[in-house]
Amino acid sequence: MEDLTSKTVAVFSQPFTLPDFDETLPAGEYEVETELVSPPDQNDPEAWKASVSVKLHSRASHPGLERSLTVSLTDLDHARAKDKLTGRLLSDFFVEEMLADPMIRLVMEADGFSEVQVRHLYSRNDMPGSNLNVTNSKTNDQRTRDDESIRNAENEGMPSRPD
Repeated sequence: MEDLTSKTVAVFSQPFTLPDFDETLPAGEYEVETELVSPPDQNDPEAWKASVSVKLHSRASHPGLERSLTVSLTDLDHARAKDKLTGRLLSDFFVEEMLADPMIRLVMEADGFSEVQVRHLYSRNDMPGSNLNVTNSKTNDQRTRDDESIRNAENEGMPSRPD
């Protein structure tokens, strides 16, 4: 008989919350059981969504009571990512990961973008319609050279204008 679940441990360094659960859970280790495939009695295996069962810590008011919570895999992943970020948004985590990638850095350098510009572009407090006021002269010089190179390439082989 093949094993239909996987058991792991999720570690949270700070108290956290999960959607649709009105309790702040304390920091610590939580046993997590993940269903790997849809249950055999599932009528529509295509409609099945991955979920996990999290074994909760017992409350001080009910020390012997064992509790578990079934949540979506996505909700647990978001809570774990947020915990790693010490409360920052998941989009901030994305920007940090992106800026740590050496290939992204090379592309940014080739395109004349700075880290400040990228952070500003992805910031959540950016007002719609605001312009990027963090451009530097190197970026403007690069764009001017690029525009001139494009014009020269487009006009290559064309007869020159009579003066």
